[in-house]
Amino acid sequence: MRVLRLHYLMVFTLIFVFIIGRSTFLLNFTLEQQLTLGLLLLAVYLWVAAPIPTGSTSILLLACMLLLDLVDSVEEAMVGFLSPALYFILMLSLISHSLVKVGVDRVIVRFLLKISKGGPKIIIASLPILILFLPIILPSAIARFKMLLPLVTKLNHYYGYPEKSLFEKYCLYVIGMLNQNATMIIFTGGGFPILASQLLRDYNVANIGWLDWILQIGPPLWIGSLIVVLFVWQFLKKTLPDDEWFNDRKKLPLVHDKKREETMPVLFWIVISSFLVMIVTWIVTDQRYIPLLLPPMILVVLYSIPKINLINNKVIRNYDWENFLLLGSSFSLGMLIAENGTASVLAKELISVVSPDGSIVVKIIAIAIFILLLRFLFVVPSSAMIVIFPIVMSYSELIGIPLEKLAFLVIMIIGGVMVLPIHSPTAFLAYETGILKKKEQYTIGIFSSLVIMITAIFAAIYYW
Repeated sequence: MRVLRLHYLMVFTLIFVFIIGRSTFLLNFTLEQQLTLGLLLLAVYLWVAAPIPTGSTSILLLACMLLLDLVDSVEEAMVGFLSPALYFILMLSLISHSLVKVGVDRVIVRFLLKISKGGPKIIIASLPILILFLPIILPSAIARFKMLLPLVTKLNHYYGYPEKSLFEKYCLYVIGMLNQNATMIIFTGGGFPILASQLLRDYNVANIGWLDWILQIGPPLWIGSLIVVLFVWQFLKKTLPDDEWFNDRKKLPLVHDKKREETMPVLFWIVISSFLVMIVTWIVTDQRYIPLLLPPMILVVLYSIPKINLINNKVIRNYDWENFLLLGSSFSLGMLIAENGTASVLAKELISVVSPDGSIVVKIIAIAIFILLLRFLFVVPSSAMIVIFPIVMSYSELIGIPLEKLAFLVIMIIGGVMVLPIHSPTAFLAYETGILKKKEQYTIGIFSSLVIMITAIFAAIYYW
């Protein structure tokens, strides 16, 4: 009952702010733009508070576009579902499922088990490196987390450490929070970078290729991640001063799954080789002639043929269709904000706090802080990206900063924020284990978010 009252209070507050705003700070907006902002506030509330299921929220937002006469037709309201990014995410999710089904995860686990015999120092040094490159062959942060969590628990026991040891906490940070950041290394590493790369094309920022993305995002993200990893290790050592992780311990028996010792079947090599062909195709071909979506579409069909049978109707039914609806409706809302001029007017209003005579460094820092603050309004990074991206792109002409600099600044900051566990699916899963305390989660999350933001600022000034 108390929760219901809180929801009513929030709704009435939003309505009150909107009514007062129409005669005060929203005077420079047209009626259509005011209604669009009102719909955006409603969307943010529904995404954060989640008073109704995600799928129903998405349908409600589309219905509101029609009821408020913000679009001319149903087709215009549904335009977000025409975005190739939606279907690219779907294709890669199905492919990721197939990779796990044939045992790619077991190969990675087998590799870590072999190097674990060299002692915990090897794992401490190699696990972050593995995570930063793993998105190339396993494009799902959640799949990577679920694959590595049992292994971390097993290795903690193998080295004779107690529960919630320094080793276990550190590894959980790597497979939880660092894993989410690593998703951005390549635009096929997960839903968020796929979405970001599509927005780059939709807003005519850049038609960036697979290898070009790595060269743009990889170096600054690796540098920022290395700084955070070193901080986390030192921070956890200070919070657990009595943890003797460095002492030689009697290693306990490490149980191996018989399946891990078996030779990989022919199907495994068919799937791996076809997956590598897809990556090579992305690298060497021009997207103007071979669309980015075409190779994964062919791969999904290949994995569905009877003799392979890795993708069937059950697999497709089990896909996260709520997230599909969320992204589609978010795309429609983001396009509406950009096309009816709401993003441009909002950008002009917000840019008034930044002096037009300031240096480019001051302007980039101000915009970075603005992006960081807006990010806290959203739970899902993909939704934040769709709404914030058009607003920030409107700054380019106003303050004379190239589109590409601003675009990658938005991508890194939004993708790097994980102060709260809910800011990232894998960070939430890691927090739910109870191994990391609240203080540890928030300290690491705040430091990581700030370091990634500062790294993005330096990259925008000197690199991009």
